[in-house]
Amino acid sequence: MMKLAEGEVIRGYRVDRFLGRGGFASVYLAVDARTDEKVALKIGHPQGGGRQVTRLLEVTPRRSPEGISPDELPAEAVFFGGEKLRIDLFDQGEVRGMLTSEAELLRAADTPHLPRLRDAFLDDERPCLVPDSVRGKTLREKIRSLEGIHLTWFLAVVRALLELQEKGLLEYHGDLKPENVIVKPSGKVVMLDPAMRRSPSGAITTTPHYNPLVLTDSKADVMAVGIMIYEILTGTLPFDDVPWEYAGNKTGGETVRLSLSFFYSYCPPQMLNPRTPPDLERIIYRCITVPTYGLAELKGDLEEFIGRA
Repeated sequence: MMKLAEGEVIRGYRVDRFLGRGGFASVYLAVDARTDEKVALKIGHPQGGGRQVTRLLEVTPRRSPEGISPDELPAEAVFFGGEKLRIDLFDQGEVRGMLTSEAELLRAADTPHLPRLRDAFLDDERPCLVPDSVRGKTLREKIRSLEGIHLTWFLAVVRALLELQEKGLLEYHGDLKPENVIVKPSGKVVMLDPAMRRSPSGAITTTPHYNPLVLTDSKADVMAVGIMIYEILTGTLPFDDVPWEYAGNKTGGETVRLSLSFFYSYCPPQMLNPRTPPDLERIIYRCITVPTYGLAELKGDLEEFIGRA
């Protein structure tokens, strides 16, 4: 898929600049020619799914470190079925279905914690969404700029997830990562790109390094928050290889057990950053390794830790 040119107009939305791509769509900052307001313009790829499409939109046999920003991991199209999961590309129909699902989700979720959807349409067979452009910086941008990261932002994310869950608006986000959390100038947070649920082909979109077991419930969000806190403390992720291909495999087996054991034996944050508070290290451990440690428990622990700080 070629990038849209600056100034190109699609259905009354004038492209300002390219922002980046997700698992199956490219996102642009645009201007609504009717109101002169800035919006986001999200356009589905003819083929999408992450691993075989670099951040610069070039299709490659495998994603190389040169193809993407080293600290930025696009979401993957993860297909369920058979003995293992697999990562593959979406076809055009699946991309359309995923963006249609996202549009329905955003329309139904009338909340300040997710972008408001203004418009959705097909342009030359390409599905397009027009959510609000959210002012602020992503957590990734905050990390890169060395501005300082506040745990209150993660607490705000957890509170927002609980609120959405309690209202029946969103069972779980499923693709939390620094690129998908925007901190507004007010300090409030907005979550972008909730993972699309299983399509008719049995696929979801998620980022395995932040959802390594490819969970499809709120524990995915708990694990992602723990991994993000680990990342800001250490400057790295808790693992390089993740056992995502064994997620959901009910049969077990020695290979699966060894893979999961390796995963759970990640390097403790204090070994990489001796200034890591022990209580915060315990929170990270619970997020990543304790199946019953949920959003409510994480909220309570973060509130207690921040209250003592």
